Amino acid sequence: MTKRIRDRVIYAVVWLACAAPLLFLVYWGLNDQLGANPITTGLRFLGLWGLRFLVAGLAITPLRGWFGWNFLQRYRRTIGLWGFAYVALHLLTYIGVDQFFDWNTILKDVLKRPYITFGMLGFVLLIPLAVTSTNAMVRRLGGRRWRQLHKLAYVIAPLGVLHYDLLVKADTTWPWMYAAILAVLLGWRVWQVRTRRAATRPVSA
Repeated sequence: MTKRIRDRVIYAVVWLACAAPLLFLVYWGLNDQLGANPITTGLRFLGLWGLRFLVAGLAITPLRGWFGWNFLQRYRRTIGLWGFAYVALHLLTYIGVDQFFDWNTILKDVLKRPYITFGMLGFVLLIPLAVTSTNAMVRRLGGRRWRQLHKLAYVIAPLGVLHYDLLVKADTTWPWMYAAILAVLLGWRVWQVRTRRAATRPVSA
């Protein structure tokens, strides 16, 4: 097997792995296996997987640094876009299926329920990242500006965790687990930035 074919096979596996939760959700929905409240089940399922993919995308750079897994970088954009897709489906399910496009109620929810406020803010910030995910947009913006823009991911993921934590209210075990993972990833990022700045700082005579 040539390297090109191997890369395509791996990419196909990654793509299918990202699509698998959605396929399972559709299957469960068609077979009436989403429980007594299928709308809530589907809504939370989509939101949770969106958060997982966003965190997974942020984990790629640390994993490269810790274990030398440089091959992961080529899948970061795919994972990030799937994260956006799940979050978008989560939002569309809330707007169209849960609220039946009742814009007055939706607006009241956004203004009065903090978990919806933070979730909506996170989605709005995700949009420019998804729009600028193509190679053409990278060239148009320039590498530096593109990287600066995509640092929004370090804000979006915490908003997603906060949205999740405020939503569940009672048992916050899982939201706090995601918060801990995110704290490690962001902490490593801050440490890396400080290390590079210290290395490039001129030594005074």
